[in-house]
Amino acid sequence: MTSFRSNNFLGLPEAWSAFDRSRVVILPVPYEQTTSFGKGTASGPASVIDASAQVELYDEELDTEIYKVAGGIATAEALDLDGKDSAAVESIEKKVHTFIGEDKFVVCIGGEHTISIGAARAHAAHYPDMSFLQLDAHSDLRDEYEGNRYSHACVMARVYEFNKNIVQVGIRSQCKEEADFIKLKKINTFYAVALRSGQYGPEPDAWHDVVIDGLKENVYLSLDCDFFDPALMPAVGTPEPGGFAWDESMSFLRRIAEKRRIVGFDVTELSPIEGLLYPQFVIAKLIYKLIGYVSRCWSTAT
Repeated sequence: MTSFRSNNFLGLPEAWSAFDRSRVVILPVPYEQTTSFGKGTASGPASVIDASAQVELYDEELDTEIYKVAGGIATAEALDLDGKDSAAVESIEKKVHTFIGEDKFVVCIGGEHTISIGAARAHAAHYPDMSFLQLDAHSDLRDEYEGNRYSHACVMARVYEFNKNIVQVGIRSQCKEEADFIKLKKINTFYAVALRSGQYGPEPDAWHDVVIDGLKENVYLSLDCDFFDPALMPAVGTPEPGGFAWDESMSFLRRIAEKRRIVGFDVTELSPIEGLLYPQFVIAKLIYKLIGYVSRCWSTAT
Protein backbone atom coordinates (compact mmCIF):
# COMPACT_ATOMS: atom_id res chain seq x y z
CA MET A 1 0.00 0.00 0.00
CA THR A 2 1.32 3.44 -0.94
CA SER A 3 1.31 6.23 1.61
CA PHE A 4 1.21 9.90 0.67
CA ARG A 5 2.99 12.92 2.06
CA SER A 6 1.41 15.70 4.07
CA ASN A 7 4.26 18.05 3.05
CA ASN A 8 3.43 17.49 -0.59
CA PHE A 9 4.69 18.97 -3.83
CA LEU A 10 3.66 22.66 -3.89
CA GLY A 11 2.12 22.39 -0.41
CA LEU A 12 -1.33 21.84 -1.87
CA PRO A 13 -4.44 21.43 0.29
CA GLU A 14 -5.96 17.97 0.55
CA ALA A 15 -8.72 18.84 -1.91
CA TRP A 16 -6.05 19.09 -4.62
CA SER A 17 -3.49 16.57 -3.34
CA ALA A 18 -5.46 13.52 -2.26
CA PHE A 19 -4.56 10.48 -4.32
CA ASP A 20 -8.09 9.49 -5.25
CA ARG A 21 -8.84 13.04 -6.46
CA SER A 22 -5.57 13.66 -8.33
CA ARG A 23 -4.65 12.84 -11.89
CA VAL A 24 -0.92 13.45 -11.36
CA VAL A 25 1.30 11.56 -8.93
CA ILE A 26 4.76 12.73 -7.89
CA LEU A 27 6.96 9.77 -6.96
CA PRO A 28 10.23 10.65 -5.16
CA VAL A 29 12.90 8.03 -5.84
CA PRO A 30 16.02 8.90 -3.77
CA TYR A 31 18.14 6.12 -5.29
CA GLU A 32 21.92 6.62 -5.35
CA GLN A 33 24.31 3.72 -5.87
CA THR A 34 26.62 4.49 -8.81
CA THR A 35 27.35 8.22 -8.87
CA SER A 36 30.87 8.51 -10.21
CA PHE A 37 31.92 12.08 -9.36
CA GLY A 38 29.83 14.49 -7.29
CA LYS A 39 27.56 12.76 -4.78
CA GLY A 40 24.21 13.70 -3.28
CA THR A 41 21.45 12.68 -5.70
CA ALA A 42 19.70 10.79 -2.90
CA SER A 43 18.85 14.19 -1.39
CA GLY A 44 17.46 15.54 -4.64
CA PRO A 45 13.78 14.56 -4.37
CA ALA A 46 13.26 15.89 -0.85
CA SER A 47 15.02 19.16 -1.69
CA VAL A 48 12.77 19.68 -4.72
CA ILE A 49 9.61 19.01 -2.73
CA ASP A 50 10.74 21.38 0.01
CA ALA A 51 11.54 24.11 -2.54
CA SER A 52 8.25 23.60 -4.37
CA ALA A 53 6.39 25.22 -1.47
CA GLN A 54 7.85 28.52 -2.72
CA VAL A 55 6.60 28.09 -6.32
CA GLU A 56 3.67 30.36 -7.13
CA LEU A 57 0.62 28.30 -8.06
CA TYR A 58 -0.50 30.77 -10.74
CA ASP A 59 1.52 30.57 -13.95
CA GLU A 60 1.57 33.79 -15.98
CA GLU A 61 2.57 32.06 -19.23
CA LEU A 62 -0.37 29.66 -19.16
CA ASP A 63 -2.63 32.14 -17.34
CA THR A 64 -3.88 29.52 -14.93
CA GLU A 65 -3.24 27.70 -11.68
CA ILE A 66 -1.69 24.61 -13.19
CA TYR A 67 -2.59 22.18 -10.41
CA LYS A 68 -6.28 22.80 -11.08
CA VAL A 69 -6.02 22.24 -14.83
CA ALA A 70 -3.99 19.10 -14.09
CA GLY A 71 -6.79 17.75 -11.92
CA GLY A 72 -4.79 17.66 -8.70
CA ILE A 73 -1.25 16.56 -7.83
CA ALA A 74 -0.66 13.86 -5.20
CA THR A 75 2.78 13.21 -3.71
CA ALA A 76 3.73 9.69 -2.70
CA GLU A 77 6.14 8.97 0.10
CA ALA A 78 9.68 8.42 -1.16
CA LEU A 79 10.11 4.95 -2.62
CA ASP A 80 12.04 2.81 -0.14
CA LEU A 81 14.32 0.56 -2.16
CA ASP A 82 15.76 -2.39 -0.27
CA GLY A 83 17.86 -3.69 -3.16
CA LYS A 84 20.08 -2.09 -5.75
CA ASP A 85 20.78 -2.37 -9.49
CA SER A 86 18.28 -4.73 -11.16
CA ALA A 87 16.28 -5.22 -7.94
CA ALA A 88 15.85 -1.47 -7.53
CA VAL A 89 14.87 -1.07 -11.17
CA GLU A 90 12.22 -3.79 -10.79
CA SER A 91 10.79 -2.14 -7.67
CA ILE A 92 10.52 1.20 -9.45
CA GLU A 93 8.90 -0.46 -12.45
CA LYS A 94 6.33 -2.20 -10.27
CA LYS A 95 5.36 0.97 -8.41
CA VAL A 96 5.07 3.09 -11.55
CA HIS A 97 3.15 0.33 -13.33
CA THR A 98 0.63 0.30 -10.47
CA PHE A 99 0.09 4.06 -10.67
CA ILE A 100 -0.38 3.99 -14.45
CA GLY A 101 -2.90 1.18 -14.00
CA GLU A 102 -4.84 3.52 -11.71
CA ASP A 103 -4.97 6.08 -14.53
CA LYS A 104 -2.37 8.41 -13.01
CA PHE A 105 0.16 10.54 -14.83
CA VAL A 106 3.43 9.71 -13.08
CA VAL A 107 6.34 12.09 -12.46
CA CYS A 108 9.44 10.51 -10.92
CA ILE A 109 12.00 12.67 -9.16
CA GLY A 110 15.47 11.15 -8.77
CA GLY A 111 17.90 10.17 -7.50
CA GLU A 112 20.42 9.07 -10.07
CA HIS A 113 19.50 8.46 -13.68
CA THR A 114 19.26 4.70 -13.15
CA ILE A 115 15.69 5.22 -11.91
CA SER A 116 14.59 5.98 -15.47
CA ILE A 117 15.03 2.36 -16.53
CA GLY A 118 12.25 1.10 -14.26
CA ALA A 119 9.94 4.05 -14.93
CA ALA A 120 10.38 3.68 -18.69
CA ARG A 121 9.78 -0.07 -18.58
CA ALA A 122 6.47 0.50 -16.83
CA HIS A 123 5.39 3.05 -19.41
CA ALA A 124 6.54 0.87 -22.30
CA ALA A 125 4.27 -1.91 -21.04
CA HIS A 126 1.29 0.44 -21.34
CA TYR A 127 2.49 2.28 -24.45
CA PRO A 128 4.46 -0.23 -26.59
CA ASP A 129 4.75 2.27 -29.45
CA MET A 130 6.25 5.08 -27.36
CA SER A 131 9.46 6.99 -27.97
CA PHE A 132 11.97 7.61 -25.19
CA LEU A 133 13.14 11.24 -25.28
CA GLN A 134 16.34 11.86 -23.34
CA LEU A 135 17.48 15.41 -22.51
CA ASP A 136 21.01 15.04 -21.21
CA ALA A 137 24.64 16.12 -21.48
CA HIS A 138 25.75 12.48 -21.66
CA SER A 139 24.61 9.75 -24.01
CA ASP A 140 24.67 7.10 -21.21
CA LEU A 141 25.14 4.27 -23.69
CA ARG A 142 28.02 2.38 -22.10
CA ASP A 143 27.19 -1.31 -21.75
CA GLU A 144 28.77 -1.20 -18.30
CA TYR A 145 30.68 1.32 -16.23
CA GLU A 146 32.99 0.51 -13.33
CA GLY A 147 31.76 -3.06 -13.62
CA ASN A 148 28.07 -2.21 -13.26
CA ARG A 149 25.52 -2.57 -16.08
CA TYR A 150 23.04 -0.54 -14.03
CA SER A 151 25.33 2.45 -13.59
CA HIS A 152 23.88 5.89 -14.28
CA ALA A 153 26.28 5.89 -17.26
CA CYS A 154 24.48 2.86 -18.77
CA VAL A 155 20.86 3.99 -18.55
CA MET A 156 20.22 4.30 -22.27
CA ALA A 157 21.98 1.02 -23.05
CA ARG A 158 19.46 -0.68 -20.76
CA VAL A 159 16.55 1.28 -22.23
CA TYR A 160 17.66 0.30 -25.74
CA GLU A 161 17.20 -3.34 -24.76
CA PHE A 162 13.41 -2.86 -24.57
CA ASN A 163 12.80 0.32 -26.57
CA LYS A 164 14.66 1.12 -29.78
CA ASN A 165 12.73 4.37 -30.30
CA ILE A 166 15.28 6.62 -28.58
CA VAL A 167 15.80 10.31 -29.32
CA GLN A 168 18.66 12.06 -27.50
CA VAL A 169 18.95 15.85 -27.24
CA GLY A 170 21.76 18.05 -25.93
CA ILE A 171 24.51 15.43 -25.86
CA ARG A 172 27.98 16.88 -25.44
CA SER A 173 29.99 14.23 -23.60
CA GLN A 174 30.56 10.56 -24.48
CA CYS A 175 33.26 7.97 -25.10
CA LYS A 176 34.15 6.71 -28.60
CA GLU A 177 32.37 3.40 -28.02
CA GLU A 178 29.13 5.28 -27.37
CA ALA A 179 29.59 7.35 -30.52
CA ASP A 180 30.21 4.16 -32.48
CA PHE A 181 27.10 2.55 -30.97
CA ILE A 182 24.99 5.54 -32.01
CA LYS A 183 26.22 5.24 -35.60
CA LEU A 184 25.86 1.46 -35.72
CA LYS A 185 22.32 1.41 -34.31
CA LYS A 186 21.31 4.66 -36.02
CA ILE A 187 20.13 6.21 -32.78
CA ASN A 188 18.55 9.61 -33.31
CA THR A 189 21.07 11.72 -31.38
CA PHE A 190 21.10 15.52 -31.53
CA TYR A 191 24.39 16.86 -30.28
CA ALA A 192 24.42 20.26 -28.60
CA VAL A 193 27.00 21.61 -31.03
CA ALA A 194 24.82 20.61 -34.01
CA LEU A 195 21.70 22.18 -32.51
CA ARG A 196 23.52 25.49 -32.26
CA SER A 197 25.29 25.32 -35.62
CA GLY A 198 22.33 26.39 -37.71
CA GLN A 199 22.32 23.19 -39.73
CA TYR A 200 18.61 22.66 -39.03
CA GLY A 201 17.62 26.13 -40.16
CA PRO A 202 18.44 29.80 -39.57
CA GLU A 203 15.96 30.33 -36.72
CA PRO A 204 17.23 29.52 -33.19
CA ASP A 205 14.39 27.05 -32.60
CA ALA A 206 14.41 25.48 -36.07
CA TRP A 207 15.67 22.24 -34.56
CA HIS A 208 12.56 21.76 -32.43
CA ASP A 209 10.41 20.29 -35.17
CA VAL A 210 13.32 18.25 -36.55
CA VAL A 211 13.63 16.53 -33.17
CA ILE A 212 9.87 16.13 -32.78
CA ASP A 213 9.54 14.59 -36.24
CA GLY A 214 11.63 11.68 -34.95
CA LEU A 215 9.22 11.00 -32.08
CA LYS A 216 6.24 8.67 -32.13
CA GLU A 217 2.88 9.93 -30.90
CA ASN A 218 3.46 8.73 -27.31
CA VAL A 219 6.60 10.03 -25.62
CA TYR A 220 8.26 9.23 -22.32
CA LEU A 221 10.55 12.10 -21.33
CA SER A 222 13.65 11.78 -19.16
CA LEU A 223 15.53 14.94 -18.18
CA ASP A 224 18.94 14.72 -16.54
CA CYS A 225 19.65 18.01 -14.77
CA ASP A 226 23.04 18.29 -16.49
CA PHE A 227 21.13 18.96 -19.71
CA PHE A 228 21.10 22.53 -18.45
CA ASP A 229 24.10 24.80 -18.51
CA PRO A 230 26.03 24.73 -15.20
CA ALA A 231 25.37 28.46 -14.85
CA LEU A 232 21.68 27.60 -14.40
CA MET A 233 22.13 24.17 -12.83
CA PRO A 234 25.43 23.79 -10.96
CA ALA A 235 24.05 21.16 -8.56
CA VAL A 236 24.84 18.05 -10.59
CA GLY A 237 27.43 15.33 -10.18
CA THR A 238 28.94 15.60 -13.66
CA PRO A 239 28.46 19.15 -15.01
CA GLU A 240 29.27 19.86 -18.65
CA PRO A 241 29.73 23.31 -20.25
CA GLY A 242 27.63 24.22 -23.26
CA GLY A 243 24.26 23.28 -21.80
CA PHE A 244 20.85 24.81 -22.25
CA ALA A 245 19.27 27.89 -20.72
CA TRP A 246 15.84 28.18 -19.12
CA ASP A 247 13.89 29.97 -21.86
CA GLU A 248 15.15 27.85 -24.74
CA SER A 249 14.43 24.69 -22.75
CA MET A 250 10.90 25.74 -21.83
CA SER A 251 10.18 26.69 -25.43
CA PHE A 252 11.26 23.23 -26.56
CA LEU A 253 9.27 21.41 -23.86
CA ARG A 254 6.17 23.43 -24.66
CA ARG A 255 6.51 22.55 -28.35
CA ILE A 256 6.83 18.83 -27.59
CA ALA A 257 3.70 18.88 -25.45
CA GLU A 258 1.80 20.62 -28.24
CA LYS A 259 2.89 18.17 -30.93
CA ARG A 260 3.09 14.84 -29.09
CA ARG A 261 1.48 13.08 -26.15
CA ILE A 262 3.85 13.01 -23.19
CA VAL A 263 2.75 9.96 -21.19
CA GLY A 264 5.10 10.43 -18.22
CA PHE A 265 8.41 11.94 -17.28
CA ASP A 266 11.26 11.91 -14.80
CA VAL A 267 13.83 14.46 -13.65
CA THR A 268 17.09 13.08 -12.28
CA GLU A 269 20.61 13.80 -11.07
CA LEU A 270 20.03 16.87 -8.91
CA SER A 271 22.73 16.92 -6.22
CA PRO A 272 21.86 19.77 -3.82
CA ILE A 273 24.68 22.07 -2.74
CA GLU A 274 24.54 23.16 0.88
CA GLY A 275 23.62 26.83 1.16
CA LEU A 276 22.65 27.14 -2.53
CA LEU A 277 18.86 27.07 -2.85
CA TYR A 278 18.03 28.02 -6.40
CA PRO A 279 18.89 24.72 -8.19
CA GLN A 280 16.12 22.81 -6.39
CA PHE A 281 13.73 25.72 -6.90
CA VAL A 282 14.54 25.67 -10.63
CA ILE A 283 13.70 21.96 -10.82
CA ALA A 284 10.51 22.38 -8.79
CA LYS A 285 9.36 25.09 -11.18
CA LEU A 286 10.44 23.01 -14.18
CA ILE A 287 8.29 20.10 -13.02
CA TYR A 288 5.30 22.37 -12.41
CA LYS A 289 5.68 24.06 -15.80
CA LEU A 290 5.98 20.75 -17.60
CA ILE A 291 2.87 19.43 -15.85
CA GLY A 292 1.21 22.61 -17.08
CA TYR A 293 2.25 22.07 -20.69
CA VAL A 294 1.09 18.46 -20.61
CA SER A 295 -2.21 19.05 -18.81
CA ARG A 296 -3.12 21.99 -21.05
CA CYS A 297 -3.19 19.47 -23.88
CA TRP A 298 -5.45 17.20 -21.80
CA SER A 299 -7.89 20.05 -21.34
CA THR A 300 -7.98 20.87 -25.06
CA ALA A 301 -8.16 17.29 -26.33
CA THR A 302 -11.29 16.29 -28.12
